[in-house]
Amino acid sequence: MSEDFDGPPGAKRSKPGGNASNVGAGLALAREIQTAWQTPAPALVNLAFQPFLEGLHRLGLELTEQQSKQFLRYQLELLDWNTRVNLTSITNPEEVMIKHFLDSLSLLMAFDAPEARLLDIGTGAGFPGLPLKIVRPQWQLLLLEATGKKVAFLQHLIETLQLKDVVAVNGRAEDLAHKAEYRGSFDVATARAVTSLPALLEYAAPFCRLGGLLIFPKKGDLTEELARGKRAASQVGARFKADTAVTLTGLDDGRRLLVWEQMNRCPEQYPRSGGVMAKKPLG
Repeated sequence: MSEDFDGPPGAKRSKPGGNASNVGAGLALAREIQTAWQTPAPALVNLAFQPFLEGLHRLGLELTEQQSKQFLRYQLELLDWNTRVNLTSITNPEEVMIKHFLDSLSLLMAFDAPEARLLDIGTGAGFPGLPLKIVRPQWQLLLLEATGKKVAFLQHLIETLQLKDVVAVNGRAEDLAHKAEYRGSFDVATARAVTSLPALLEYAAPFCRLGGLLIFPKKGDLTEELARGKRAASQVGARFKADTAVTLTGLDDGRRLLVWEQMNRCPEQYPRSGGVMAKKPLG
């Protein structure tokens, strides 16, 4: 698959390495916040992340103490590793909470169930899969990522946060989708990658069970792209289901969740190689 997305939908990529001073400042602040949580007055953390907490409230979520600590540790590990591995261009701790964590959790507006098997394609630093796993620990999660250093980060994070039923796989969607153990076996497939809807559908549909959902965060004017996506969907056995506006605190900037339902089995020839998809896109 094309390079995974290390920022919110619509954001521009940073150059590898980023701004070292900004990264260091963000990491220092994240450590201060983590220390504040460990004091008898966690209200300091609540005050610092009020927009994040407001977004959680809109989603009907109330974090346990363990989940709160997991998010703070996630934030700290992300910014720490980001000083050595290019994981994200977002280095402000509060922006991490909104533009990575809350943005990931916004998928609950389109799908929420007691149990689910979720595939996150091109997950990068774990978005949206890992924040969803933190608040829905009973879900099973497969994180698919093509860059080895990012997979190493994910594996470290899974161990550090003591998450169960999570696997990080170093590979590409066009390869794994043709393996029997992955094909047609997920309740939900998602991707926050920067590529067109026809390509996202071709990558994700083969993994989805009949009746399962494909959920893609997008942003901006999607009139033409959505029309091409609807045409492509019929070729991979999916049908357009919903267009949900994201209106959470800090994310009310035109973000949308485009939802598709897998109606028929995806034909065996999909997904094709990335080169063929680029030359002959669906839709």
